[in-house]
Amino acid sequence: MTEAAAAPGAALMHDAIRLRDTLGLTNREARSEVELLLMRALGITRARLIAHPELAAEAAANDIYQGSLKRRLSGEPMAYILAEREFYSAVFAVSPAVLIPRPETELLVDMALERLDSQQHGSVLDLGTGSGAIAVAIALNRPHVRVMAVDASQSALEVAACNAGRLLDDAKQVQFARSDWFEELGGTRYDLIVSNPPYVAAGDVHLREGDVRFEPEQALVAGQEGLDDLQRIIGEAPGYLAEGGWLLCEHGYDQAEACRRLLREAGFVDLVAERDLAGILRVSGGRWLTAGPAAG
Repeated sequence: MTEAAAAPGAALMHDAIRLRDTLGLTNREARSEVELLLMRALGITRARLIAHPELAAEAAANDIYQGSLKRRLSGEPMAYILAEREFYSAVFAVSPAVLIPRPETELLVDMALERLDSQQHGSVLDLGTGSGAIAVAIALNRPHVRVMAVDASQSALEVAACNAGRLLDDAKQVQFARSDWFEELGGTRYDLIVSNPPYVAAGDVHLREGDVRFEPEQALVAGQEGLDDLQRIIGEAPGYLAEGGWLLCEHGYDQAEACRRLLREAGFVDLVAERDLAGILRVSGGRWLTAGPAAG
């Protein structure tokens, strides 16, 4: 490599070292993030950056890159800086108005799809849709299903509607409504209700760590024990489920037993709890049978 080509590479390496040491990243993670920030700033692909290393020389004078690097050094999540995050094999737009879609939430989509026939019509309610990642992922994989997605935040609904319009062949497959959980839904019943609600306890030390510091608190915190919203969703869901319909909720690492108790008390049967890729019980749920036994 010529000296001219090496110098720009050295500049990016310096930035990568700063990210590594500031955020505790691996060398590979830091280098990848620097490349992504420069690609965003220059509007180029990684292949073009590799083929033309001299483009890295523009980094020092590029205000977008330098601004993005400063944001990342402060700890702001890459997803907010890049304004996107991959989830369930699709790339979703995100903003600070919504939670960043996480890999563990893909389990909730897996479990939902298992309960939706790929050839039959059905109806799904997504409570607290945020970026719309769960609702749109379900719609992408079950094109015959209709989805209602609700959120109390108008800003979040705007992000979700953008994702539906961009990713779905039929954007009307997912409908959106502003609602405090079930409040504005009337008497409609659904074959499946899914939710990734707030489930962090107020005062949890993790709220001051990592990406969570930058995410909307109202989408994270649910009372002193983190169970307020789960309790409300599970308690009210039977009034919005069709006979034999399922409720599936994501929850915290130590909340599976509490969710099981709430489901049993609400009258759900066939109770389930499944582990995410880290081996943590992450999603619990049950089936609603009006004539069935209130046990699971």
